[in-house]
Amino acid sequence: MGRPRPRAAVAVVAAALGGLAIAQTAEPPLRAMRWAPADADPLRAFGQAPAECLKPPAEPALAQKVEIGRAAFRTPVVLGGQAARAGLSCESCHRSGRGNPDFLFPGVSGAPGTADVTSSLFSSHRGNGAFDPRPIPDLGGPKSALKVKPEALRSFIHGLVVEEFDGPEPPAAVLDGLVAYVRAMDPAYCAGNEGPVTLAGLMADYSRALAAADAALAGGDRPTAVLMVAAARARLALAHERFEDADVRLRIVAEDQLLAELQDRLRGGRRDAAGRLAERRKRAGALEAALARYEPASLFDPDRLAEAAKRRLRAGPS
Repeated sequence: MGRPRPRAAVAVVAAALGGLAIAQTAEPPLRAMRWAPADADPLRAFGQAPAECLKPPAEPALAQKVEIGRAAFRTPVVLGGQAARAGLSCESCHRSGRGNPDFLFPGVSGAPGTADVTSSLFSSHRGNGAFDPRPIPDLGGPKSALKVKPEALRSFIHGLVVEEFDGPEPPAAVLDGLVAYVRAMDPAYCAGNEGPVTLAGLMADYSRALAAADAALAGGDRPTAVLMVAAARARLALAHERFEDADVRLRIVAEDQLLAELQDRLRGGRRDAAGRLAERRKRAGALEAALARYEPASLFDPDRLAEAAKRRLRAGPS
């Protein structure tokens, strides 16, 4: 991709990626490092992901709901408000739908792995003026009464989004999808060991989110399609921050801008939106192949990730 460009020049272009504020300085290199202890084991906290414990539904209609929920679970757009501005998604607290023993958000966490769900920092509805963080539950654990009763779970998730995080009213299909995704978590499917965070994994999520957008659009649900494209953009943002080569980052930014334009066409009811979405899906493989050439020299590499964490410690608080 040619000679790397200065980091400062890339930061100007990268700032709009995924609608999120990409880190503008070298420290910390990964957004998730902002809500983890500075001395957290980088390979465990940022280089590995736990098993998802997801039981694939046999019924196609339910499987589609789960795909929508899975993508929505991974984008900050769903939570909205201060959480979205910080880059937090449901997945930030529940990695792969599980827990997160390293989650440590200023003003919200006590010990690592805890969060105060009644904090006024995120909610104007549920803030109680008291600091009472609780352990983050593992959604892949035994089924609770909420997971067994879909209507109760739907009400709980709706309240979490619009009250606990002051988020916007989610499309009905997104809310139903989140319910389906959480209910599809099954302890019997947690047997797999954790695996490394890889470009292939992020790009698989990216493609699944675009497929969910395509299905929603085919059903005439443009608001859900818009949010699914946002989920795809969120995965690109996670890939973007792991690459240090300026031209690689610009390649990702260029793709993100095309997705942003696609969202505008979806919102505007443009007839060519379906074709534009199909083109982005078709190009996903080529994008992954182009980026994969540079993966060994990125923060997907464990040694480089560990060194980046050491630089963060030497630099002190960001």
